[in-house]
Amino acid sequence: MLKEFKKFAMRGNVIDMAVGIIIGAAFSKIVNSLVSDVLMPPLGLLIGRVDFTNLFITLKAGSKPGPYETLAAANSAGAVTINVGLFLNAVVSFIIVAFAIFILIKFINKLAEFDKKKEDETPSTKVCPECASVIPVQAKRCPNCTSCLEK
Repeated sequence: MLKEFKKFAMRGNVIDMAVGIIIGAAFSKIVNSLVSDVLMPPLGLLIGRVDFTNLFITLKAGSKPGPYETLAAANSAGAVTINVGLFLNAVVSFIIVAFAIFILIKFINKLAEFDKKKEDETPSTKVCPECASVIPVQAKRCPNCTSCLEK
C-alpha cells in the first residue's frame, strides 16, 4: 500500500497540482490585498464610508449598546452583525481570481492552438527528385520511377 501511495504521489500530475495549489494560495493573498487595500477604499469613499470593511448591519446589540463605530467594536461587544463589507470584499476577490483564471486558460488554449498549427504545417508529402511526382514523406522509393530517394 505504501508503494502504491508513493507511485501515486510521485506522478507528474500530483506534483503539478501541488505546485498549482501553492501558487494559488500566494495569488489569493495578492488578490485579497488588491481588493481590500486598493479597490475597496475608493469604492467605500464613493458610497460614503471611508473604511469599506466596516460596512455592517447590527441585528442585535451586544453587552454594550450601539451604535458601533467599527466591526471590531461590535464583535468585541458581542453584537450580532451582518458583515456586508467583508462579503463584498470576498465577492470582488472571487471575481478577480475567476477573471485571472479565465485569462490564463484562454492563453493556454491559444498556445495549444499555436502548437497544433505548427504540427499541421509540417509537410506530409515531398517531391521525388527524379520524376518530380508528389509522394509521402515516409517513402524511401518513388513508385513512379522506382529510383531511390536516399541518394
